[in-house]
Amino acid sequence: MPLRKPTTAPDRVELLTKVSLFSECNKKELAQIAAATRETNVASGTVLVEQGARGDQFFVLAEGLAWVSIDGKKVASIKPGSFFGEMALLDQGPRTATVTAELPSRLLVLDARSFAALVKENPSVALKIMRGLAERLRAAEATPTH
Repeated sequence: MPLRKPTTAPDRVELLTKVSLFSECNKKELAQIAAATRETNVASGTVLVEQGARGDQFFVLAEGLAWVSIDGKKVASIKPGSFFGEMALLDQGPRTATVTAELPSRLLVLDARSFAALVKENPSVALKIMRGLAERLRAAEATPTH
C-alpha cells in the first residue's frame, strides 16, 4: 500500500487536532507544533524506538501501523492518529518499550531541541501538553496490567 504524499502545514495541524496530548492547544499553538515537526516515511519492519535506548523524539503516526513490545512481547498496536515517545521530550531518558512499524508508515517527528524552542517561544503550550500527559498517565494507571 503506497503512502500518501507528504502533508501540507494545514494537514499536519488537522492531524494534531486528533492527538489527545494536544487536546487543549488552540489552532495557533497546533500550527506552531506542526511547524516544529518533520515528516518521515519508514518501511515495514523498521524499529522506530528501542526499549532501553535513550530517546529524544516524539512521534505521531499519520499513516500505517506499528506494534509496541516490552521485553520482546507484543503488548499493543499504534494506529494512525496515535502518538508515542512523549516522555523523551521531557527527559531524554531510556525508552520503556520498542516500537516497530508493522506496515509502511508515515510519521510526524518532534525532537527535544525543537520542542524546547517551541516551549521557550510559547510557554502556554508546555502547560497544555503537561495536562495531556497527566491525562495519559491517569488512563494508564487505571488500565489493568494483566
